[in-house]
Amino acid sequence: MSAQNNNMPSNLKVEVRVALQAKLQAGLHEMALNLTAEQQEKLLDYVALIYKWNQVYNLTAVREPMEMITLHILDSLSVLPYVNVSHMQSKHLLDVGAGAGLPSIPLAICLPDLQVTAIDAVLKKVSFMRQVKAQLGLANFSVIHGRIEDQKTGTQSMPEDFEVITSRAFSEIGLFVKLTKHLLAEGGKWLAMKGTIPQQEFAKSGIKPDEVIALKVAGLEAERHLIVLKNQ
Repeated sequence: MSAQNNNMPSNLKVEVRVALQAKLQAGLHEMALNLTAEQQEKLLDYVALIYKWNQVYNLTAVREPMEMITLHILDSLSVLPYVNVSHMQSKHLLDVGAGAGLPSIPLAICLPDLQVTAIDAVLKKVSFMRQVKAQLGLANFSVIHGRIEDQKTGTQSMPEDFEVITSRAFSEIGLFVKLTKHLLAEGGKWLAMKGTIPQQEFAKSGIKPDEVIALKVAGLEAERHLIVLKNQ
């Protein structure tokens, strides 16, 4: 793999890029994730773009590129085995409150047959995601600026329901389900990424998860869980 793509911003030194590449590869190996060289390059390019934009727009609280590999990239990819789209007739995923595109952009990079839509109400974050789409050539990635409760299916931005709706610290489980239920296809599933198991959220909403999956993120000792809810 090349140290850096020629069309990407040269805001990271070559030695930093090499270190990031080594950390990414080690993490992918530990998590048993097999990505192509091109996919790994795009993930590194994405980190470079986050780092560049963070200097001005404060997109994420994580400031250092090495930490971004663990806390952004590998954390997002921990759900990759559970975004199973092989059995679906149409393959659409919606990421609610996507922020800088987490987990939607890493998923779009690694699952080119998955049509990924990200929505966020903050314009600077939407502008960033659109820039990433353009610079990385992510044809399967779409971005919407707006509030999730204002979105309707059958529109140009959301032509049909989604088989998977995901979030990464967007809101409490009950509100997440309430605001997105009209967009989830019958038989679809919600994938809510959480830290510790949100027992209080379950009690407050009365929602019983179909699955609670402990996620392993290479290099991260903190708890991570995936809450799976099915639209039955």
